[in-house]
Parts: sequence; C-alpha cells; structure tokens
Amino acid sequence: MIVIAIANQKGGVGKTTTAINLAAALAMRGRRTLLIDLDPQANSSMTYVDIRALQKSMYDVIGDGLPIADVVVPSKVPNLDLAPSRIALAKLEAKLVGELDAHFRLKDKLDAVKDTYEFVVIDTPPALGLITVNALVAATHLLVPVQSSYFALEGTDDLLETVERIRSRPNPNLKLLGAVITLHDKRTTLARDVQKAIADVFGDRIFQTTISKSIRLEESPAHRESIFTFAPQSTGAYEYYRLCEEVIERV
Repeated sequence: MIVIAIANQKGGVGKTTTAINLAAALAMRGRRTLLIDLDPQANSSMTYVDIRALQKSMYDVIGDGLPIADVVVPSKVPNLDLAPSRIALAKLEAKLVGELDAHFRLKDKLDAVKDTYEFVVIDTPPALGLITVNALVAATHLLVPVQSSYFALEGTDDLLETVERIRSRPNPNLKLLGAVITLHDKRTTLARDVQKAIADVFGDRIFQTTISKSIRLEESPAHRESIFTFAPQSTGAYEYYRLCEEVIERV
C-alpha cells in the first residue's frame, strides 16, 4: 500500500486541491484509493460528502482508537473512499500531548486496511504539529505542493528538517516523492524565476507537471466534485491527470 502525505505548513498552496484531484485521478485509473482528510477545515471531506450527516470522523480514529474502517464512507467516484474530517480535529493536538504513542496513531490504524487499498492520499493541515507528524509517520511518500509565488519557499526548510527528523527515528522509509508547483502562471517572468528557485531546492524531485492557476479548480469543490467531473476538458483536469501519471511512475 502506497501512502502519500500531501504536506506544506504554508497555507493556500493547493494541498487540498491536490489531495482531492490526485485521489480522484488514481481512482479513475482503477487504483483502489482512500482519501484521508486530516485538516480540521474538512474541505476535502466537503467535496465528496455532507459532513453534517457524519457521526464519526478521523478525530475518533486518532483520538479515541476507533478502527479506520468504521469512519470510511464511499465517495461518488468509483474506487475512491473517504475517511472524513470534522472541526473536532482542531482539538486533537491537545488530546495527544503527552501520549507515548501520539506520533504512531494513524500508522497503527492504517495497518488494518493495507490489503483494502492500493493508494492512500492524506490531506494535512497547514502546520507542522502532531496531526501532520502522524501523516508523515504513516506515509511511505511525501508530496509537497509549492505555490508559484515570491514567498513560495517560505518555511520549506522547516518542513524538510521535520522530514529528516521523521526519517531519523519513527519512519526511516519515508521518501520525498516530489514537489509540485501549483497556482502557476507560465506567462510571467516571476513565475519562471520562482520555478527555477524551487528546482534549485528540490532538484530532480520536482514534478515536470505544473498546476496552473485556474478558476475551474477553485470552483469544483463548491460543487462537490473533482475537476474531472466538474470540468473534464479543462487545463486543470489535464494537469492533474498528468501529475497522477508521474506519481504512479515514481512509486
């Protein structure tokens, strides 16, 4: 089972958009996929289900030990299931502080579904706290969305330092799958300069596919759809399908 954590402590870089559409693309390729929403904002969850109708969420899995299968719900996309979030996740960090197994809660729970799914995609909050650390400890691979902007690499050193700490002890097998440039406007000189700066940091781990700034990508979650059903002929749909192909090649 390939477990991909999508993380960057900087907000607004396209983590959730990437999680939603990469998971959908993998499922459309016939890969049995689980999307885990660990962001208290629950935007990945709201794309696929009405969270007001949910009784349980990932808070109950990581915080109270509920089996992950007990919170999984099917999405509208064939081959794609969702382990949803709710605002209660915002209280999880405080609950886990001082617990000896705090970093391993998600990893332990995923062991029970390792024969059910080929891919797990984890959407994380914009922070490097215990929730994101749980995702990194459970993951086999890390995917970093980086916004095409002047402050693109702000905080990247902290993220990569955290990854090295995770590798040194709790998860030595964690691999950097790559960095994907998001919200990209190829027409501007700034975007080209930023792309070069990101490439200088990530080297050959930068994905060839870049994700363009797109109103369609922004609109699709509001309609509770991935880009592939909301605007299947759009540039965003093409780019996320290409990113999915690159991900499959790399893993």
